[in-house]
Order: sequence, then structure tokens, then C-alpha cells
Amino acid sequence: MTLDRRALLRGAAAGGGALALSGLLPAWAQTGSPGLRSDLPTLTGPNIDLTIGHSPFTVNGRTATATTINGVLPAPVLRLREGQNARLSVTNTLDEDTSIHWHGLLLPFQMDGVPGVSFPGIKPRETFVYEFPIIQSGTFWYHSHSGLQEALGHYGPIVIDPAGADPVGYDREHVLVLSDWSFMNPHDILLKLKQSPGYFNRQRTTLAGFLNGNDRMSLEERRMWGEMRMDPRDILDVNGSTYTYLINGHGPQENWTGLFRPGERVRLRVINASAMSIFNVRIPGLAMTVVNADGENVRPVETDEFQISVAETYDVIVRPTEDRAYTIVSEAIDRSGMGRATLAPRLGMTAEVPALREVPNLTMKDMGMGGMDHGAMGGQSMGGMNHGAMGGQPMAGMDHSTMPGMASGMAGMAGMAQGSQPGGGMSGMDMSGMNMRDPENAPPDMEVGVGVDSIAMAPTNRLGERPTGLENVPHRVLVYTDLVSLQPNKDQRPPSRNMEIHLTGNMERFMWSFDGKKFSDGVEPFRFELNERVRVTLVNDSMMAHPIHLHGHFFELVTGGPAGHQPLKHTVNVLPGAKVSFDLTADNPGDWAFHCHMLMHMHAGMFNVVTVRPMDGVAS
Repeated sequence: MTLDRRALLRGAAAGGGALALSGLLPAWAQTGSPGLRSDLPTLTGPNIDLTIGHSPFTVNGRTATATTINGVLPAPVLRLREGQNARLSVTNTLDEDTSIHWHGLLLPFQMDGVPGVSFPGIKPRETFVYEFPIIQSGTFWYHSHSGLQEALGHYGPIVIDPAGADPVGYDREHVLVLSDWSFMNPHDILLKLKQSPGYFNRQRTTLAGFLNGNDRMSLEERRMWGEMRMDPRDILDVNGSTYTYLINGHGPQENWTGLFRPGERVRLRVINASAMSIFNVRIPGLAMTVVNADGENVRPVETDEFQISVAETYDVIVRPTEDRAYTIVSEAIDRSGMGRATLAPRLGMTAEVPALREVPNLTMKDMGMGGMDHGAMGGQSMGGMNHGAMGGQPMAGMDHSTMPGMASGMAGMAGMAQGSQPGGGMSGMDMSGMNMRDPENAPPDMEVGVGVDSIAMAPTNRLGERPTGLENVPHRVLVYTDLVSLQPNKDQRPPSRNMEIHLTGNMERFMWSFDGKKFSDGVEPFRFELNERVRVTLVNDSMMAHPIHLHGHFFELVTGGPAGHQPLKHTVNVLPGAKVSFDLTADNPGDWAFHCHMLMHMHAGMFNVVTVRPMDGVAS
């Protein structure tokens, strides 16, 4: 990299924000922290200046041009305090419009930073001033909501200290920004997905894998997948075949290092700022106590590994007592690559980096058949069924006649249903029980057409299940039902109505939508009355996980946990073939983005607006 450090410091000094002493070097140039605060470049104070532009970015010895804020990737930490007024002046030096969305912050909708929804965007060579009160504390982040700039490095962390005493005790902290980087332009990535949705999947099942047992599939399971042109390894649309997984802007070989003194309580603020990657995070040899999720405090729960979907945040406390190094692992859920960093008492120390674990196979539950009576299916579990080139979608709701090669595949399955494949995992199954739901029986608000190739037959609540790839690991794994709000929920009224929203798509065409309708088709917004209490159920009819994010609000996950202490979230990962319910108090008037935070899914149509009315006393 050729970024001029002196120019960076001059620019920061000229702005309204002061760089904290712990952040005098860009993220790529420094590791380790001798004091309490994060060692990333840090901006604080009531007035902060941010400049969006292009900067060279180097990882693994290759250099490309990134879209950055104040010249660094990730962008500087914004260190704010609950109760202050924030004034952030954002200058656009790009040749295209840009924006900043303050992810997870509760603020007036005009300051939310979504072009076309809450403001017009920031034109080239213009400055927009965001100003809003800080009414919360916790770990958050900020990123572009314009084009695909987020995938090019336009993101950074936010830490808001509480106005009073922090209920979380710790001696030192580090911010860990997890992200993905490709030297392929994100517009080219999206084009390749539209042309061939399995383009980046280099971990498909193979004949060699069948022969040596690596695929972990029986002959009949393999036959079924092959005839249906499906693959149980279609887990991430974009993966380690093109991505380098970063931690604080460092690739695995560059080994970002955070320091500790043995015996200290170290708070790790983990943010998934990636475009398309879900990570499994662990620190071999070190237990983690989860204390905060999406910026909201939770009752402490100890675990050994957690899955963090795109746009989620988790704060964990670790207490290393030995004078040794520990490896921080952020492994992609399809095991196609990992990010790696180190916790150590001194710079230069390293710990063993674990090998990538075996690629998981998707299952029947991911097909949306988790709630079916498997005993009625000839007693077969179909445990290996799922996903793939059939659009990677559940069989339910598919018009197989419209998909090349599917007629023969279904005929083959019918043969298996008649018991023509003795000894196979599908033998003796009555396939009539697996017919896809008639589109005429789809929910009344769902539009069924070329944009919807599947409807889950029996979606289930999977909040208490271990997530993809972690079902059988021998250690503790965090699940959503482990999360219990530290403070009582403010609104404990029962919901006055129910709303069901289906997460729909067509993988073959890489089209994504809510209720079968893409945002570009001119959809009606989801409407709420100000302060009404609604139970929203998300039903994932696809075979991809979708991290669904609502701007301007937190919602309470319906986990079945202690009454009045449901965990508050702004983003929830909805597993394939699953349904998730949350209770929402629509208490922030305005128009708010509601979308899948997989960047390519959002741009392919899985986006809508939540409108909260009336807006008495609120300027539109």
C-alpha cells in the first residue's frame, strides 16, 4: 500500500473529529493495543468529519482500489457516548452518489441514510451533515447503502459507551470487524450469479468424493441429487473461491493481533460487516461469555462457538490466564475459507491455526420439510437431502416442468418412491406425500411466478437449533434461544395482530423477493400504525439463509424464553426452510428499509419499506 500516513493524519486533524491516541496509524499498519480501548483508528467528539473516496488496499500481496472512509479499511471506529448529540459531516469525493447508514442506531428517519427512502443520497463533491441524538449504547456499525460500495470497503464500527456505569465489566477491549474481500468487482460477482448461480461453489459433491466417502452420501442419495441436478453443498452464493476473509482489514497471513495481560477480562466487540458471508467464530482453548447481541445487553451465557450472520454483532468476554497466544477463527459456514487473528500477551506471538473443517451437507429441514412426519415417508429420514442447482430450493412449490432436466429427475424420484431402488435411503418412500404445495394454496399476499420456484411445505421454528455446520461439533454452540435480555422489555403488551412475510426466490435466475414480489416491481410497503404491537412471522421458502434487517427499530425474538425478557435484535438470521417470529412495537415514525442483508440478495430484489404512520410532529 502507498497510502500517505501524514496525509491521513493531516486530514483527520483538519476535520471536526480528533483521532484517539491509540489510532494514529491506519488499520493495515498497526496491530496490538497497550490500553483499554480498541487500537483501530478512532474518531470521537461531538463533531466528526468523514470523507468517502478511493484508496489502495493490499491483502495477500495484491493491491486493488477500495472505497474507503478517511482512507482506511475498515473505516475508523466512531466512539460516541449515550446522551450526546452527534454531528457527522460526510463529504463525497467519488464520481458517484454515496451514503452512510448507521446500522442499528435509533434516530429520526431522515438521518437513516438510505437513498430513495429516507434522503436523496450524497452527490459527488457534496457534503451531507447527519445530526441526531445518541439514545442508546452498545456495539454497532456504519456502511454505504448506495450501489455495491459496501462490498468495496465502505464500512466501519461504532462503539457507544453508556451514560452511566456499564453493566459489563472488562479490563480491555478490542473491536473485531469481520468482512470479505474480492479482487473481482462486486458488479461482476452479481453478473456471474445471475448467469450461473453455482459459479462460486467449488465444493460440490463428486464421483471421487463418493468413492472415498468424503461426500458422506449413500449411492441413492447421490443418485437423487444427481437426477435433480441439486447439490447439498450450495450453502453460500459467494465464498472462499473468490473471497479473502478479513479481520480488521487483515488477511489470514497478516495476522492482526490484539494484546492482553494474563488474567484480564477482554471484551471483544465482534461485527460481521461482510457483504455475503456468514461466519462461525471460535477461539480454540478459550471460552467466550456472550454479554451483548446487536448492541443490546443479554444475560451472560458461556459458549465455545457462535455463528454470526451478515450485519449481526456479538460482544463476548474472554479471560485468558496463560502467557500464551490464542487464534481467533472466523470460518465461513461452507468451510471454503477463514479469517484469522491472534490474541497474545506480546506482538509477534502466534498460536496454531486449525485446519478448515469438513464441508457440511444441507438436510431435509433446509428443504422446508422439517415439520413433516418422516414416519409417513416409509420410515426414511432423507437426512442428506437438500439444496443445489435446482435453484438450491426446496421441492415444495416448484414447477418442475419449467426447469430443464427436472422432468427426468422427478421421474427418477417417482421410481424410487415405488421401491425400485432397494436398499437406498429413498426406498419405499411414498413420494405423493412430497408433492409441492399447489401455488393456488400459497398465502394470499404471495405472488407466485417466475420469481418463486419453491414454497416450504412444513417450515419449522429453528431458533433453538444449532446453526448450519455446527450440529455435531463436540463443544458448546450459541443458539438464539440462549439469548435473554438483561433488562425487562419495555413494551410487554400482547400483539394486536399477526403479519406473515415469506422470503422467496428463484436461484436459477438469482431473483430474490418478499412474498414473491421484487422491490423494483413497485411493491406496496409494509404498513404499521404508530406504536402498534405486531407479531411478524418470517417464513423462509428458500434454501439459503437470509439475515433480515429492520432499520430504525429493535424487535423481540419470540424464543419461548423468560417472559418479558425476549432478546432484542435488529437483524435475525432465518435458516433455510425455517420460520422466525418477532414482536415489533412500531414506535419510530417514518419510512424504514427492511431487507435481507446479503448484499446481492438485497440488490436482486429482497428489499421493501416499512412505513410507520401517523407522523404527528415529525417533518417528512
